[in-house]
Amino acid sequence: MNNRFQFTSESVSAGHPDKVADQISDAILDAYLKLDSLSKVACECLITTNILVIAGEVTSHAKIDPVEIAKTVLKDIGYDNDAVGFNCHKAIILNVMHTQSSEIFNSVVDGGAGDQGIMFGHACRDTKELMPLAIMLSHKIVKKLHELRRDKTLPWLRPDAKSQVTLTYEIGVPVSVDKVVVSTQHDESISQADIRTAVIEKVIEPILGEWIKKKQPDYLINPSGSFTIGGPHGDTGLTGRKIVVDTYGGSCPHGGGAFSGKDPSKVDRSAAYAARYISKHLVASGLMDKCTVQLSYAIGVSEPTSIHIESYNTHRCDLSTLVKVVYDLFPVQPNQMIEVFQLRQPIYAQTASYGHFGNENFPWEVINETIIDKLKALAK
Repeated sequence: MNNRFQFTSESVSAGHPDKVADQISDAILDAYLKLDSLSKVACECLITTNILVIAGEVTSHAKIDPVEIAKTVLKDIGYDNDAVGFNCHKAIILNVMHTQSSEIFNSVVDGGAGDQGIMFGHACRDTKELMPLAIMLSHKIVKKLHELRRDKTLPWLRPDAKSQVTLTYEIGVPVSVDKVVVSTQHDESISQADIRTAVIEKVIEPILGEWIKKKQPDYLINPSGSFTIGGPHGDTGLTGRKIVVDTYGGSCPHGGGAFSGKDPSKVDRSAAYAARYISKHLVASGLMDKCTVQLSYAIGVSEPTSIHIESYNTHRCDLSTLVKVVYDLFPVQPNQMIEVFQLRQPIYAQTASYGHFGNENFPWEVINETIIDKLKALAK
């Protein structure tokens, strides 16, 4: 066992081009589900200088205007003028969505998985949310930047930003925050020295809190220098390109499937939520201190093709028995996940920034005490 090591995770703001694409995709999904809860949607976006392309497949009785929805999202983020890197009022927005394949549609009608794939869920004792610490701190930093820009506390901030946090672990427990990297887009009126002071004093240090007393971290603020050219003008954005930011910051494997823009029949999304739900309960019950759950599926088949539980040698029960229990206690079929987590509701736009996990407002993050009691009975 590596008893002492460093680990790093990153996050990006709602104004990062990839996250802009995610938010538009999920807003379009929500619009369909609001009018037709049985809508089958797979929506993906590409955004670059003055152009947004909305693509994908949909089968729905709902009639919506994806272009107007995209404009609303862009305006809310702050991409409504030339200076910030994208102007939703002037940009070319193309909608090339089309009808979903009838073969795929027929495969999920009776509750089969919308595709084959592998999905992972994770939980650990780093934080009260049972999430890895590095990704949670990274999310909080870019979210705080977003808030300070919106309320004009730091009016020189622009929407695009990234964060990165490096921790030291000893015997599996985080003991210090070693480095914090923040790159934030800004207007031309502010100096790099003033940016550094403001980001440290108003963003990083209030979030790190007690960690600063344990060790003074190194701060790298806009390490490349000036960052005035950002957003889709500085970097093309694509739906689904920030899957590690969306999940656990690299603390566990990722199956590869993205979430945003996909209705819950796509197990890329719903089964990833279920795997997190299972992992969180296994840790919260005390059966293990750290957990990764893998689920796998075949297209058109409701039962998972496999369930694997990795406890990192922290388990307090027989793992082969536990896998059998998971089938009985947890939603592992698509229709079960949809029912338990209420996944036909238009809830997805709120997941498209700052992570899909660790937010107690999401149904797959809510602990079921009845399940906890049954799991506790399995302890050695």
